[in-house]
Amino acid sequence: MGWVIFVAGTVLAWGAYGALLHQGQVQLGNPLKALLCVGVAYFLIGVLVPVVGLGVQGGLSGFDTGGVTLATIAGVLGAIGAVGIIYAFRFGGLPVYVMPLVFAGAPIVNVIVSMAIHPPKTALNPMLFVGFVLASIGAGMVLYYRPAA
Repeated sequence: MGWVIFVAGTVLAWGAYGALLHQGQVQLGNPLKALLCVGVAYFLIGVLVPVVGLGVQGGLSGFDTGGVTLATIAGVLGAIGAVGIIYAFRFGGLPVYVMPLVFAGAPIVNVIVSMAIHPPKTALNPMLFVGFVLASIGAGMVLYYRPAA
């Protein structure tokens, strides 16, 4: 159950991400400056931490080509997502709208992509589609009943 701690940390980090990114972007006055800051943070945490960790473990060699390709594609998708959020803010979206839509839509896409990669061994439970609808309704309710700024 230790993984739940990491999930909770990620929920907290990503939950604060949009609001802080929007505020920084507004203060910087240019979405590309905000993207540069995100890139620096990704470099510091996403490159330096694993290089040090792998170096200490002696694991800086023996990379599988397929794994490198897929992990790099995943990184590109993550970066594209950051660009999408930054430009959603740039063109008038506010965190109170953008982030609930992203965080309600992403799990639905994740399940569909995961099923494509790992096809289900049994027929899909119709409740899955109810879950898709409820996630969409939930995002709509968060947007509709959001507190006034």
